[in-house]
Amino acid sequence: MRLERFHQAKQAEVAALRLAAERGSLPALLTAPRPDFAAALRTPARRAPLAVVAEYKRASPSRGVIREDLDVEEVVRQYAAAGASALSILTEETYFHGRPDFLSRAAAPGLYPATPLPLLRKDFIFDPLQVRATAATPASALLLIVRLTPEATVLRRLREEAESFGMHAVVEVFDAADLRLARESGARIIQVNARDLQTFAVDRAACLALAEACPPENHEIWVAASGISEPEHLVLAASAGYRAALVGTALMEHVRPGAALAALLGNDSVRRVLDGVDSNVLKGENNHAD
Repeated sequence: MRLERFHQAKQAEVAALRLAAERGSLPALLTAPRPDFAAALRTPARRAPLAVVAEYKRASPSRGVIREDLDVEEVVRQYAAAGASALSILTEETYFHGRPDFLSRAAAPGLYPATPLPLLRKDFIFDPLQVRATAATPASALLLIVRLTPEATVLRRLREEAESFGMHAVVEVFDAADLRLARESGARIIQVNARDLQTFAVDRAACLALAEACPPENHEIWVAASGISEPEHLVLAASAGYRAALVGTALMEHVRPGAALAALLGNDSVRRVLDGVDSNVLKGENNHAD
């Protein structure tokens, strides 16, 4: 399974956290209130069919390097102006070229026209100490992948740990079997990844079919992930029962990721602004709901 290499890549980080715990030197927990990630997923930009979680991603195993010339601050500023409901920040270093400090950099108030957007820490998390480390950052949520921790009791423990620190857990599934485990663990936010783990091929139809065959229940919030690049994709996902979509590569490949997001949301006026000015001009402009 391809996830095994990601598990291995995180071993040094987990070992360092265990040593820090033994020495009593773990980073201090963040005590300030975190923006509500779940509430953000229920609040799409005006006229958008669902909320979009816009992702800052420099590289991926399937695409290699995507963009390394854009700092996280610049991209976050563009996404906030373009109408993102929340942000996903890749922090995995080996395969995605991320860093944990991207979270604190993405939370800087000066990047936002209004209040900061909630941040999802997207990484390979399977140990309670990783949850504890995330709670020392401004993240409002973290990602848990069923196939990385394929036991409902483990998923539940990690989710409850996250919630004890005031964060949400986004539990990622790929098929109906994963969904059963996610629900058994009590997952409240379920992300369906349309990308096949073995081939990296994207099958959005299967993603939609899962929601239609096993509709969201008990106030679950479903997020569609991978392969979304057109406004029609958002409409289809919303029609299938999804409340949000996570979009990364399709935005980061664009010369101005914020303009790509505005186009995806059907906001031509904001797209023109983002395509026509330096991103620094956006600081202080409140175009989120235009």
